[in-house]
Amino acid sequence: MDLTPIFLTLKLSAMTTLLLLVVGLPLAWWLSRGRSLFKMVLEAIITMPLVLPPSVLGFYLLLAFSPQHGIGKWLQDVFNVQFVFSFKGLVLASIIYSMPFMIGPIKSALQQLPVSLSQASYSLGKTRWQTFIKVLLPNIKPPLFTAIVLTFAHTLGEFGVVLMIGGNIPGVTRVASIAVYDSVEQMDYHTANIYSLILFAITFVLVIGVFVFNKYRLKSPLE
Repeated sequence: MDLTPIFLTLKLSAMTTLLLLVVGLPLAWWLSRGRSLFKMVLEAIITMPLVLPPSVLGFYLLLAFSPQHGIGKWLQDVFNVQFVFSFKGLVLASIIYSMPFMIGPIKSALQQLPVSLSQASYSLGKTRWQTFIKVLLPNIKPPLFTAIVLTFAHTLGEFGVVLMIGGNIPGVTRVASIAVYDSVEQMDYHTANIYSLILFAITFVLVIGVFVFNKYRLKSPLE
């Protein structure tokens, strides 16, 4: 039993979640502040992976980052970097595919906070960044935790996107979901079942963790 796909999947999920947290926090904050046509278009693009078939998104990422043309050719010629059929490509595709799971809950939570919180912080001489870090974020811990867990769990189960841009290279891009598919194709249901059970167990624990955290975080003192 080769557990490399499981470890590779966990590594991919962890890196994707961490990078999306760094990118998603300021982006969600910016999107939550006011409305404009540009923000609406950008938010629509970010939300597209929720409704777009993964294979379609993977196909266009494959075309965009192919070393033969487009952005991929420019990256290859200038920086000697190739995203197609590499772990870097999996991370890039996962960030794009899982972005709405990170940004959506955080943006919604920030929009529900009273404006008086920010105004009080500004009146005390705090900058916008200090207000965001020290005042707003502590007040959205449950949605923030939910966004982190959902992003991690969603990346665990990716198939179409990672297969299109990463292929099926053992030890490099062969994640657990692809390993399950390969095992089923080879009629090796025992191995497919083990991979599936491991993914199911990890995801189940993560989801239960969200419910438990939110329950005790939001529990009133009178309960």
